[in-house]
Amino acid sequence: MGEVKVTLEVGSDGVAVITISNPPVNALAVPIILGLKEKFTEASRRGDVKAIVLTGKGRRFSAGFDINVFEKVHKTGDISLMPDVSVDLVVDTIEDCKKPVVAAVEGLALGGGLELALGSHARIAAPRTQLGLPELTLGVIPGFGGTQRLPRLVGLSKAVEMMLLSKPIMSEEGKKLGLIDAVVASEELLKVSRQWALDIANRRKPWIRSLYRTDKLGSLSEARDMIKIARQQARKTAPNMPQHQVCLDVLEEGIVHGGYSGVLKEAKLFKELVLSDTSKGLVHVFFAQRATSKVPNVTDLGLKPRHVKKVAVIGGGLMGSGIATALILNNIYVVLKEVNSEYLLKGIRTIEANVRGLVTKGKLTQDKAEKTLSMVKGVLDYADFKEVDMVIEAVIESLPLKQKIFSEIEKACPAHCILATNTSTIDLNLVGEKTSSQDRIVGAHFFSPAHVMPLLEIVRTEKTSAQVILDLMTVGKTIKKVPVVVGNCTGFAVNRTFFPYTQGAYVLVNLGVDVFRIDRVISSFGLPMGPFQLQDLSGYGVALAVAKEFANAFPDRTVMSPLVELLVKSGRNGKNNGKGYYIYEKGSKPKPDSSVLPVIKESRRLANIMPGGKPISVTDKEIVEMILFPVVNEACRVLDEGVVVQASDLDVASVLGMSFPSYRGGIVFWADTVGPNHVYTSLKKWSELYGSFFKPSRFLEERARRGIPLSAPATSSPSSKSRL
Repeated sequence: MGEVKVTLEVGSDGVAVITISNPPVNALAVPIILGLKEKFTEASRRGDVKAIVLTGKGRRFSAGFDINVFEKVHKTGDISLMPDVSVDLVVDTIEDCKKPVVAAVEGLALGGGLELALGSHARIAAPRTQLGLPELTLGVIPGFGGTQRLPRLVGLSKAVEMMLLSKPIMSEEGKKLGLIDAVVASEELLKVSRQWALDIANRRKPWIRSLYRTDKLGSLSEARDMIKIARQQARKTAPNMPQHQVCLDVLEEGIVHGGYSGVLKEAKLFKELVLSDTSKGLVHVFFAQRATSKVPNVTDLGLKPRHVKKVAVIGGGLMGSGIATALILNNIYVVLKEVNSEYLLKGIRTIEANVRGLVTKGKLTQDKAEKTLSMVKGVLDYADFKEVDMVIEAVIESLPLKQKIFSEIEKACPAHCILATNTSTIDLNLVGEKTSSQDRIVGAHFFSPAHVMPLLEIVRTEKTSAQVILDLMTVGKTIKKVPVVVGNCTGFAVNRTFFPYTQGAYVLVNLGVDVFRIDRVISSFGLPMGPFQLQDLSGYGVALAVAKEFANAFPDRTVMSPLVELLVKSGRNGKNNGKGYYIYEKGSKPKPDSSVLPVIKESRRLANIMPGGKPISVTDKEIVEMILFPVVNEACRVLDEGVVVQASDLDVASVLGMSFPSYRGGIVFWADTVGPNHVYTSLKKWSELYGSFFKPSRFLEERARRGIPLSAPATSSPSSKSRL
């Protein structure tokens, strides 16, 4: 890493070039902000300086404010760690500078980086430079004047889109919109910027302070109407996230009372948002995702990943075809094997549909699609397996079938080949039991649809080699997945942690709570859908098979509800046949099906757990807790058994694999926010009222009693299954 510094060089032309240097992306760390203030003050004071150019070292301007500072504020609660940048640096030092300032922008100018450029008097950019204000993805708003200057340069509508959707643009579009004054070749960037700055100084080019422009804002009534529409959309798309509404409040303040008034309000509300639970959750997930790439005794051994050029996928069903799609889209050749030509053709057609779907959405060109599809070859035997670097088995969940396949591929593949299974529940030791290559056997558990969902659970046994794990982590990153290394047990980390989710929902229904209310409440909490609609989507066959696996593994805490079997008997199979808890008709949203109520009534009669035969009365908050606290309880067992390297891995996995709301920080982080003691006392109370399903785990009880966060590393951890 290079030195963190800001330099100032004055040329013979009288232009001072101030350069930000903080590799790799010139993040605005506190020393950089102090350095900028110092160098701008020096350049303003010096008699030999006529104009100033601000740029970034290494062909990158700046990726924005240093997010590590947010993390420090969250850990300490000390907001004074946030430097005062907006007024002190951007307004007083850059924008109000007595000498013209031109930003020479290349590579990227994001967040605070773009805001420094917005405060300059002109912006010159290299081609294909990324420009954006993505702060809302971290639970805050632009805090260095971006909410005020961006709409004044690009117009209100485009500014709202760029900020609320965190949608960056390229410099070419920026030029059309008026955000960028000129786009010039990279090698000309500094020369043109210096001349532009001198032209402003000599009054040959306009000296524009963008905070005071109003020509692009439209009339007050138009602006208010636009903000009103944006508010309504944000309420729908981001209902639990305060930063969207605050961003619009601050925008409106500037339009009504002027840019400087908007800057003051922005700076105040920015600091308040930094301390919000939403920001804490989103920043935690940001860092947690990066921490997954460090696995003790795997990534710290100095091993180099081997190149995986060709992968065989066994099984062309929904999962296998999705995995194959993800591989070929990222330039990895695929051999797809099926048992007969009918199934093989179906698998190839699914892959083609996946790829063509991306062309329709404009995410892939026709040429690239053809090239991509030429990378898959369909086969009915193992002849082509002699030259593959990895096999991913994605057949049905049948242990004898998997064991047979693994015996066959061990013989058919080269000695270096990784032997992976996409099983979601079966013990890996059993899968590879009949082979002598157990160091090469690993779980590659994708989530459906595999070419879309971002999580890859890498499951290792005690015998899986570090090299194999590293290679699979590298393949995961190549195909744009977030790999999380976990230990081997029923359900691994994600499905195991979340198996009580559906179970808790059954308990509530059998206690008399309305099915559709449960789904509504869970959706309002922030999951994409409630447990019953999710079951309709995945199909009842899956629900029954998975329930059986978990009942065998964890009989002490499995609820055997008659509900699903009754639904199947009544001819329902969820979305598959258009009839489940909801009615599914093409082109319309799922509608609650009142004819399912007698089936639910029968389930309640057979379960017979309503106290005194009467439905219980619960608040929405209690519904959320009765469904998610048992999930937290199982997460505690997963942590206790060392199935994951660290608690934050489970947070990332819950967000990316189960769509747990990222703004709540993941399942363990959320439980720590709610408080382990509240989780423990609630579960204890429910276990006394409704049975052992709610019984708190030893780990949870211990943490609650001692006042230790669930995420804190174990002091004397059992030998972790996910560490080698």
